[in-house]
Amino acid sequence: MLENYLDIITNMENFVDGILVTDNNADIVYIHQFSSDLTTLSEKDSIGKNLFEIYPDMDPRSSTIMKALGTGEVTLNHSSTLTTAGGDSFVIVDDTFPIREDGRIIGAVCITHSPARTQALSSLNIKTRRGKSPKKLFTEADIVGRSEAMQVLRQQIRKISQTSSSLLIFGDTGTGKEMVAQSVHSGSSRKNKPFLTQNCAAIPASLLESIFFGTVKGSYTGAENHAGLFETADGGTVFLDEINSMDIGLQAKLLRVLEEKKVTRIGSTESVSVDVRIIAAINKPPLECIKDGTLRADLFYRLGSVTLTIPALKDRPGDIELLTKYFVDQYNSSMKKTILGVSQDVMTVFHNYSWPGNIRELKNVIEGAFNLCDSTIIGIGDLPAYMLSDIEVDKIVAENQASSDDIQWLGSLKKNLEAYEKSLIIRAIKTHKNLVSAAGYLGISRQSLNQKINKYNIPVVKNTVEYIEK
Repeated sequence: MLENYLDIITNMENFVDGILVTDNNADIVYIHQFSSDLTTLSEKDSIGKNLFEIYPDMDPRSSTIMKALGTGEVTLNHSSTLTTAGGDSFVIVDDTFPIREDGRIIGAVCITHSPARTQALSSLNIKTRRGKSPKKLFTEADIVGRSEAMQVLRQQIRKISQTSSSLLIFGDTGTGKEMVAQSVHSGSSRKNKPFLTQNCAAIPASLLESIFFGTVKGSYTGAENHAGLFETADGGTVFLDEINSMDIGLQAKLLRVLEEKKVTRIGSTESVSVDVRIIAAINKPPLECIKDGTLRADLFYRLGSVTLTIPALKDRPGDIELLTKYFVDQYNSSMKKTILGVSQDVMTVFHNYSWPGNIRELKNVIEGAFNLCDSTIIGIGDLPAYMLSDIEVDKIVAENQASSDDIQWLGSLKKNLEAYEKSLIIRAIKTHKNLVSAAGYLGISRQSLNQKINKYNIPVVKNTVEYIEK
């Protein structure tokens, strides 16, 4: 039960200094610290222990975790001094929320911040990025692909950029939804205004509402005057990723923002007008999301008046080679390497693979291969094993060698395999400029290639691709 929520909770790790999760008995089920400013409590020493074993001096009456477990109270920006059983004292600012399932409290999550950070809501929303985006945004020209589907997509982005209509982007995980959203913003009249992103699956619903709409001081424990996401992005664009993971009640409030162009901070009765373009993204078909109850139909009809669909990588196979070269060039630059590309066998594997993780997965595969490759060509041996488990690699290699001389039956399997291996090595030497490249194509080290050349008595002329087959 409680474990089902840990994936969502740990998605917040980039925003906080520490996370602690307890069950409904205040026993610790997860703890991780990301800042040296806080305690050095380790996961190993804490998991399974009760909260008061770790902090014996903690007062149950003032503990924000006990309040969350006992009454369901949400606490934000609570400052306190904690002392561990080992006598280590430190000051934290924490946000604490109950974890509910089927209407009952099954645990609590405490998100901690060192006092060196700004107050919790400022660090979780984008106030620190007011007025400009944190990094250079993508443009339509950055989208790689020559396939017809991608040419159509770029044309659509150019057209949509000229308006301020809300936009819904649908695409499988890893297809580049945020890149498309940034490209729409970069091509619009809002390009010099903020572009702010929020993943709707990464933040608990009660905190997400505060991030969206802001708060006024005293609206609840620890609340301060803070502008929300929409106020901060006034004049610009807000990109809401995985909107189908947003609480249904909060979706209704978002719909009101779209309709009225106004927001009301939590604890306030005054509305503030905002001029924000909202771009939302989902990773499942919209009608499927409506059917399973994760997306309000009225919100979809309001957002979906303009919809962009990003094709999956498997549906644009003509772009695989282009993207591969793009990522090879990218990692050559960042890793200071001189890899020329991938072997023919690797490219055939790429075209036979289903790419469930899409472009993001291709990028990660290339990055992993760069870490393993010890030649100038990425070979099959540099690919992750999971990619090859459902692919007939031997058949692919055989097909790629179809132009090689036929191998006659030599009386035993061992002799035929050796003859076949020899023919592969000869072909690699013939088609590559040096032995390092040939070894990379074969997916073996230069040392192994030399050993096989000696084994099969294949003379080669140093520094050339010439060979003498005896």
